[in-house]
Amino acid sequence: MNEQRKVRSLLVTSVLVAVLGCGLVSAQTFTTDFRIEDCHFSDHGGNPYFSLEPGDRLVLEGEEDGEEILLVITVTNQEREVTFETEDGVELEVETRVIEERESIDGELFEVSRNFYARCRETNDVYYFGEEVDFYEDGEIVGHEGAWLAGVDDALPGIIMPGTFLLGSRYYQEIAPEVALDRAENVEMGLTVEVPAGTFEDCVAVIETTGLDPDEEGFKIYCPEIGLVNDNDAIELVEYGDDDDDDDDDDD
Repeated sequence: MNEQRKVRSLLVTSVLVAVLGCGLVSAQTFTTDFRIEDCHFSDHGGNPYFSLEPGDRLVLEGEEDGEEILLVITVTNQEREVTFETEDGVELEVETRVIEERESIDGELFEVSRNFYARCRETNDVYYFGEEVDFYEDGEIVGHEGAWLAGVDDALPGIIMPGTFLLGSRYYQEIAPEVALDRAENVEMGLTVEVPAGTFEDCVAVIETTGLDPDEEGFKIYCPEIGLVNDNDAIELVEYGDDDDDDDDDDD
């Protein structure tokens, strides 16, 4: 059995253990208490598994349900200021980095999202502050489902990738009631993964669920200094690199 199949077997096993051993996991088992008010934020850098460096770009391709999927993820030079109040009543104003995701199905643009992230310097956790979403049909925008922003309609930030990857950790990625309640569980680490873009070591796997649909479940694999390399075993990384020559100032 090659390394790629070994990784897939481990992930399938992890999913089955999570479902059969734990049953449906209640919302209370996923943390929402991040002590975000203790953070000083940066919109640069990121952490080993999630980049916030402008110009970084990932291209993933694959097939799902008989359709050809192309996903392009680009860390843009753009910033977005987000203001919100924590559960403890502390008002925070955070400058976030805009990361664009463009998904095409069978060669036709399907979705463009602009996602807002920033890194807590104290913990290296990368927080998720919201997204703008455009769905397309025949080249025209037809919807914005799933869009949310911290500080609007009781929405709060979640963590998209912790600075320290601990097995078994469970945390909300999005906290937008009735709109976006994605959550993650860290299930594997130390993986060697082979995808079209190359072979990577010390990768980690995350099972994702949502509080909006108990039957929905998926997984992602992230590799150090790269980021997302496998999404649901349907699309895989085929290309990565820096397509932006603009320089940005480094921060502490």
